[in-house]
Amino acid sequence: MATTIIKYTDNYPVLYGDDRINLNWPERYTSIVGGVKLGFSGFKHIFSNPFASVLKIGAGGYLLNRGITGHCELYKRIGKLSTNPVNVNIRSSFTVNKPRHKVYSFWRKLDNLPLFMKHLESVEMIDAQYSYWVLKLPSGMANVSWHAEIVRDEPDEMIGWSSLPDSMINNAGKVRFQDALDGKGTIVDVVISYQPPAGGLGAGIAQVLNPVFKKMVDKDVQNFKQYMDIDNDPEDYAPTVIIIE
Repeated sequence: MATTIIKYTDNYPVLYGDDRINLNWPERYTSIVGGVKLGFSGFKHIFSNPFASVLKIGAGGYLLNRGITGHCELYKRIGKLSTNPVNVNIRSSFTVNKPRHKVYSFWRKLDNLPLFMKHLESVEMIDAQYSYWVLKLPSGMANVSWHAEIVRDEPDEMIGWSSLPDSMINNAGKVRFQDALDGKGTIVDVVISYQPPAGGLGAGIAQVLNPVFKKMVDKDVQNFKQYMDIDNDPEDYAPTVIIIE
């Protein structure tokens, strides 16, 4: 299986000692508040539970530094070097042990996608062309959802979809299916993108599209191979099918 992840649009080289601001203010505020709470909790119980308290104080200090400086070392290491929104662009290619028509049939029924894509709460098929998508977000966050339409459909060959204009999020995807060279499976080429819309709404959505989310989507796409290699018929799936971790 070969997977290529398209790089961030703010494609600066990662330099040693490069501590530029790569956290937006909402993330910085959250880090500061969390750091203060952990620090106070640690100092409060330093004598009754010294080991746990030291851990809390250390974690609190890290969060405070992260919030005050606006720099996250983890983000830097995975390529996010500015506060520009992360455009999530995933490209993946792999072979699954199923006939091409069965793999196509599974993808064409878009409400199957949450079975292996953990970042999706649900995809509801409204009719043969239109669907309603909901992202899976941490508790307490407002739902991010949008309507999409099938923009290209070539049976057993390719499926393409795109979010409708003025959606809460810009999402598009294309999946191409080809017979494997040995004739025993299907080569699946997947391209998926998520982008925050322009304007004030986009500024809020951009907080959801972060490097962690990008990695999650890439892993979800790769999970499709594991899911399809299970010894079952994708056309006869049931809602109780176990999602591969």
